[in-house]
Amino acid sequence: MDDFDLIKLANEAKEKAYAPYSKFKVGAAILTKEGKVFTGCNIENASFGSTNCAERTALFKAVSEGYRNFSKIAIVADSEDFTYPCGICRQVIAEFGTDIEVIVANKKLEYKVHQLYDLLPYAFSKKDIERR
Repeated sequence: MDDFDLIKLANEAKEKAYAPYSKFKVGAAILTKEGKVFTGCNIENASFGSTNCAERTALFKAVSEGYRNFSKIAIVADSEDFTYPCGICRQVIAEFGTDIEVIVANKKLEYKVHQLYDLLPYAFSKKDIERR
């Protein structure tokens, strides 16, 4: 699957977002190394701490279906600028590999591609836990 196909799926997922507080809809689509795609959207809550980002929604859906190996994730928001994953999402994605491509797109579907290790160069990892 090419980057733009993944962006289109993330854009479709964005339309399902539940964002009554921020009005900032985000969609994500994550591609497994097996070629399967899982999508997600942000889901807000009146208790803001229990809000879930689109990236984690997509990744958690994939993991709950038994997938652990990812090649790329696309993120789209209704913004002129590119919307990058928050710190929590970067760390959660890093749990499954810092070599994952992160594709960020704006509302015009213009996009940029980064490696996760460039966005989170010193990710906390299983190795850090094992060193204790």
